[in-house]
Amino acid sequence: MIDRNMLSTVARSFGGRRLCVLLLTLLVLLPAMAADANAPAPIPDTLQQRMAACTACHGNHGEGAADSRFFPRLAGKPADYLARQLGYFQSGQRKYAPMQYITKPLSPAYMYEMAEYFSAQQVPYKSSPVPTLSAAVLQRGEQIVTQGNPSAKLPACQSCHGKQLTGVEPNTPGLVGLPYDYVSSQLGSWRTGTRASAAPDCMAQIANRLSLDDITAVSAWLASQQPPADTHAQAAGSVNPPLACGVLGAKGDGA
Repeated sequence: MIDRNMLSTVARSFGGRRLCVLLLTLLVLLPAMAADANAPAPIPDTLQQRMAACTACHGNHGEGAADSRFFPRLAGKPADYLARQLGYFQSGQRKYAPMQYITKPLSPAYMYEMAEYFSAQQVPYKSSPVPTLSAAVLQRGEQIVTQGNPSAKLPACQSCHGKQLTGVEPNTPGLVGLPYDYVSSQLGSWRTGTRASAAPDCMAQIANRLSLDDITAVSAWLASQQPPADTHAQAAGSVNPPLACGVLGAKGDGA
C-alpha cells in the first residue's frame, strides 16, 4: 500500500501541487487498471454462443447425445418442425422443465433462427444402445412401422414420416436413428398428455392405439436401423396423411 504522506513528501520534493495531483490520480486508477487486466474476456455475441444451452445436451451441431439415450438429434430436421416444438415447450403443450425454462424468454423469430441453424446441419448419426429383445418383437416393430396394424386402426409410420423415415418437409421429423429411450418416452408422453400438438393431434391418437408392447417393439426397431445414405427430409406434399393431423394439412404440406 502507498502511504499518502510519503506521496506528499515526494510531490514537494519535485516542486509542487501538480505532481501531487498526478500521483493521487494514479493511486486511484491503478487498482481499477489492475482489475481490468484480470477481467475475463468478453463473451462473443454469436448465434453458436447464444445456443450453448442447446448444444450442451444436443451436441455442437445438434447431432444428439447417444449415450444419454434421451437427448434427440436435431440436425437435419425440418426447421418448421423444430421451431414449432420450441413454441410448444414455451406454451406448455410439451412439458419438460429445462426446455420450458430455456424457451420462456425467446421470441418466435429467435426460435426460428435457432431452428434454421440446426436444420442446416448435416453430421453423421450416432448409434445408441438398444435393449436385447427377441426377433419376434423386432419383427413386430418393423411390421407396425412399415405396414401399420389395420385391426387397431394404426397407419404405418412410413405413411407420415417418409419411406426412409427421414421426415417430410415442413413439419414431420425423421425417426430413424433416434434413441430407443427417447422414442418410447415420447410415445408415452402423448399417451399421458404431457406432449401435445395442434388439433387434431394425430400422434396422440396413434400413441393411444399402441399397446405398451407395441411401443417397445416400434422404439427398438427404429433405434436399431441404420440411416440411409440421404438423410434429408422428403419434399413437402410427397405423402398423403392417412389421418387428419393438425400440423400437416390435407396434403401433408402444413398448409
